[in-house]
Amino acid sequence: MTPSHVVERESDLSPAQATPVVFVVDDDVSVREALEAMIHFAGLRAETYTCAQDFLKRPRDRAPSCLVLDVMLPDLSGLELQNLIAAERSDTPIIFITAFGDVPMTVQAMKAGAVEFFTKPFDDQVLLDAIRHAIECSRVALNEEAELQSIKDRHASLSGREREVMALVVTGLLNKQVGAEIGIAEITVKMHRRQVMRKMNAHSLAELISLARRLHPDRVPKAALQKVA
Repeated sequence: MTPSHVVERESDLSPAQATPVVFVVDDDVSVREALEAMIHFAGLRAETYTCAQDFLKRPRDRAPSCLVLDVMLPDLSGLELQNLIAAERSDTPIIFITAFGDVPMTVQAMKAGAVEFFTKPFDDQVLLDAIRHAIECSRVALNEEAELQSIKDRHASLSGREREVMALVVTGLLNKQVGAEIGIAEITVKMHRRQVMRKMNAHSLAELISLARRLHPDRVPKAALQKVA
């Protein structure tokens, strides 16, 4: 028996490390069953749905995922579903499948962010390759989302004064200039700056500026990073 202390539970994993899932939304039962069998045979987890509304009822999965989506559905169309989940589930790439595709439909889907558009019948291996690529894109997106949330959490741990100091320091101002701007002594600025560096887990000014740019790209000029590069 494997010792319990070395067993890694699914709940202990980061979102990007969790078991990937392939969602399939298609009203044709034979297509759903065929895709589910193919996905399972490839060693991946599949969940199938007959319509868009059934899929929308499912809570968002924080694991790497992709959506294999039929264009023609009995309630919402695949393109309508794509628009509905564009913001909320941006880390779930969409692969469209259809028996009635045309160029305008394909262009619309791809412009809206679909990663692939296949016309039935399609080659199973080509679809599997697209699924694996989509899942990897999802994994990258989840990693980036987790990193950004970590930065936000660290920034939230700063005091109000520390945030003021950080906001000015990352624009390239010297400690003396920061102190004059907010009306405190230079030595006090240095103290707050040390706390900012520690709490933000930044080991250099360049790293702090990079973190600030990820939080507020529009507030931190690129020139500030170039000065310390």
